[in-house]
Order: sequence, then structure tokens, then C-alpha cells
Amino acid sequence: MAKYIFITGGVLSSLGKGVTSASIATLLKHSGLNVTMLKIDPYLNVDPGTMSPFEHGEVFVTEDGGETDLDIGNYERFLNESISKKNNFTTGQIYLSVIEKERRGEYLGKTVQIIPHITNEIKDRIYEIGKEFDVVLIELGGTVGDIEGLPYMESIRQIRQEVGSKNAMFVHVTLVPYIKAAGELKTKPTQHSVQELRRIGITPHMLICRSEASLPKSLKRKLANSCDIDYHSVIEATDAKTIYKVPLSFLKQNILTPIADQLHLGELNPDMSQWNELVKKIVEPADEVKIAFVGKYVTHKESYKSLIEALMHSGAWLDTRVNIEWIDSEDLESKPELMEKLEEVDGILVAGGFGQRGVEGKLKAIQFARENKTPYLGICLGMQTAVIEFARNVLGIKDAESQEFDPDTKEPIIYLIDEFIDASGQKQLRTHTTPLGGTMRLGGYECLVKKDTKLYDAYQSEKVIERHRHRYEMNNNYADRLEEAGMIISGRSEEGLVEAVELKDHPWFVAVQFHPEFTNRLQNPNPIIKKFVEKSLEFKK
Repeated sequence: MAKYIFITGGVLSSLGKGVTSASIATLLKHSGLNVTMLKIDPYLNVDPGTMSPFEHGEVFVTEDGGETDLDIGNYERFLNESISKKNNFTTGQIYLSVIEKERRGEYLGKTVQIIPHITNEIKDRIYEIGKEFDVVLIELGGTVGDIEGLPYMESIRQIRQEVGSKNAMFVHVTLVPYIKAAGELKTKPTQHSVQELRRIGITPHMLICRSEASLPKSLKRKLANSCDIDYHSVIEATDAKTIYKVPLSFLKQNILTPIADQLHLGELNPDMSQWNELVKKIVEPADEVKIAFVGKYVTHKESYKSLIEALMHSGAWLDTRVNIEWIDSEDLESKPELMEKLEEVDGILVAGGFGQRGVEGKLKAIQFARENKTPYLGICLGMQTAVIEFARNVLGIKDAESQEFDPDTKEPIIYLIDEFIDASGQKQLRTHTTPLGGTMRLGGYECLVKKDTKLYDAYQSEKVIERHRHRYEMNNNYADRLEEAGMIISGRSEEGLVEAVELKDHPWFVAVQFHPEFTNRLQNPNPIIKKFVEKSLEFKK
């Protein structure tokens, strides 16, 4: 039977439940246990796929084509393995499933209620995940006391009853604020949060205390006594220079001892040697490089969470700090002085996005990289705009455009294909009027890599699997003209769709239709992103 660790949050949001969960999971995995993670989101959206990046941040895409919460990205980066779309579900999915069952008559005419029907659906999904693993860590989104989270609290309370006390553990992440005027850390918010949990029927076994300052022993004893928790189960989580230092901090506090005791796991001794070396290179690298990050959501950095982490990971493997120069592509259109910033960087990255806003700024950045021989990496829309820029300024096709921006363009160099085979092998149809949710090329697809190209130099393989999240494709009708002018199509899907392009007469200019950041890990950086950072470092020197 799987062991279950439930991570809840109290007092306020953004305390770092995801990092806490991933850190504990990492320590357990490095101790030799078969571990997985699950994120529960209490919002009514079926998934975050149609939510604005400004509203929700990045949408993380799983190998099997799920649009999930960005915490799933953290899980994959910490655990160094792929996670299924089943490992993230929302209240929208739960209610949709229950209502569909009710319509089919599966409840035999009974009155459908929160308890037991909604709670049973939640429990069934959690148990399904636990079938193949030793330990499952479940992070509950939101904060204790939120009305939308109550069905989940009741569900995990029931699970502890059903699996037994030695197979379930509750970890509560809470805030211990420092009041500057009083010069004190305050425990009362945590006490009230634990009281709220108890009122629901859950008594936490461990506290993870987020704080700006280290907790004195006397304060830890006070928390232990007032919350009825063992002293050694009060763990501090102060601000760290990098989130990857958190597992090491937890390990120093012997966090695994109370976890092993509660879940009867025996003695746990994780091997964190490689992890420790990488963290040292993140915190104190030998070199540094400056990358211009050109995007349309730069005011909300969480929109590019995986890409930021990927640049950092690649830097760690190259013993280099990657300094990001944030450039809003919309500002680049109207403020010519911003072009001067591109002259000061060692590499230019144009990120993905949806819609026409900021596209002309991206085209300017791409033209600069092409003409000034600056290392360039384009991702998703960053590839499509690279093709448009080349078509306009090298081929002389002044009207070259994407149908995403102008459905009636006479030169649809980027266009909407009517049908394609999705990641599960099913035929999908899409038009300009198709609903946005679930009509994209989503998940892992094979890319056939052309030999003797920059793409092959990075991957050292003729076939790779990378993840996608887009609707529009490069129009193959223009392929011959582009290649004759010096743009190499270095990657294609099995169906012949263009996956990657690069420039023949350029030190390093590569653009990919997929999102390499989604397969990037701290202990296994994505090859194309690592190569981009490496070439930027060479350009600097």
C-alpha cells in the first residue's frame, strides 16, 4: 500500500507549498523510494489552458498532453522525471466527472451530494495515482479555511481513516511573520491556522514554518506545545538564495526522521552529493553571461517559470550565472532606445506567446540577432516570428504573415492546418472558430533531427521527443524558397511538420516550434537550451 503525505497551506497563499512538497519528495526519492506527486487545484476551470498568463502564470504541458498547473513543472524539475496529466486535477474536472456520471445514471437515482459523491471522486483519483508508488505527496492548492477547499479537506481526512495512521501524514505549511516594530516573530497566525485544520478534523503531524528569520528554540517549543506537534517536527523554511537549496536545508534539520517514524519507512539516508554540487554552482558560479529575454508577459515572470529555471540549470552545468535582461516586446516596438540593450547582451531569446500584441518588437529583436550574429534561440512563437522575419527581410516577401494575426493574409507563411494527429494518435480538426481549449498540438511529439546541423550538434541524436503547445504551423509551401536563401529546416515531425529552423551563415541561430523548457531538469538540462547558454558564453569571450 502506498504511503500518503498531504501538504496543506495556512494563513496566506504563496508560502511555497509546491517547493516544500517537491523538496520532501526529492529527499525521499534520493533515499531510494519510488515517489510521485499530485497537485489539486480548487478552481472551477477544467484546466489552466485558457487562463491568461497574467492571471495564472505559466501553463505547464506534460508528456501525455495535459495542460497543468506550473507546480507540476517544479515537481518534474525536482524529481528529474516526467509526470502524467493525472497528477494534476481541478474542482472543474471533479464536478464535470460527477455530473457526467449522474447523467449516465451511474448513481442509480440517488441524490448526488458533496459527501459522498464529490469526496469519493477525489479519493478515487488519489488512490489511482498511488497504485504504483511507495509514497505519494499531495499538495492541496489554496489556504485552509477557503470554502472551495473544504471537499478536499474532508477527502484527505477520510483517506487517513481508510488507509490507517501509519500510511498517512499531514504536513502544514504556515507563516511565522516577523513584526519589525515589535522586533518579534509571531506564532499566533500559525496557531489559528492549525486550529482551523483541527476544526475540519485534521491534526497536522509536521509544521513547515515560512519565515524571514531563523526560529529560536524557545519559539519552536512554543509552536510544538500550542499545536500539539513533536518539537523535531517543527521545521523552519527561511528565504533561500535558490529554491534548490531547500531540500538541503530540510535535510540539515533531519526532516526525514519524523517522516520515517510516522510512516514506518525505516532509516532514510539520501545521496544528495550531485544536487549539492549543482546548488553551489547556482549560488557561486565561476562565470556569468547576459541573455536578453524578449517576451510579451515579462511583467509577470511566472508566465515563463520553466524557461527561467531552464536557463539557470544550464548555467549551473556550465558553472555560469545567467543574468536575464528583461525586454517587453511591446515596448521594443515604440521605444527605439531599447534596441541599445540588445547590443549589450551575449544572447537573445524570443519566447512563446499567443496573439499579435508585441509581435513587431519580437521581429526587431530577431532581425538584430540575425544581422549582428548574436546567438539566438526562438521558442514556439519565437520560431514562427523568426521565419516571418527571414521571409520579409531576406526573401523580400513584405506581406509574409501568420494567419493567427491576419486570417486573410495573402502570404500565410505561418498557417492553421485543418487536421493533425495528436499525441495519443487521434485525428484532431481545428479551424479559426474552434474553441481554444484542447485544440492545440499538445504534449510530446517526435522530432526527426537533420544531421550536420546545429540542432543535431546539441542533441547528438536523430530523433528526440519534445513537448508542444501551439495551434499554428510553418507553411511547407515556402520551405524550398527559405532553404535556398540560407534557412535550414533542421527538424521535422514524422508527418513532415516543421519543428526547427536555423541559419546557415550564422554562428548560432536556432528556433524551435516545441517548448524545450518543459523537459528540462536541474539534474538533466535540456540540450538545446544548454547549447544556447554555452554559445552565448563563447560569444561573450
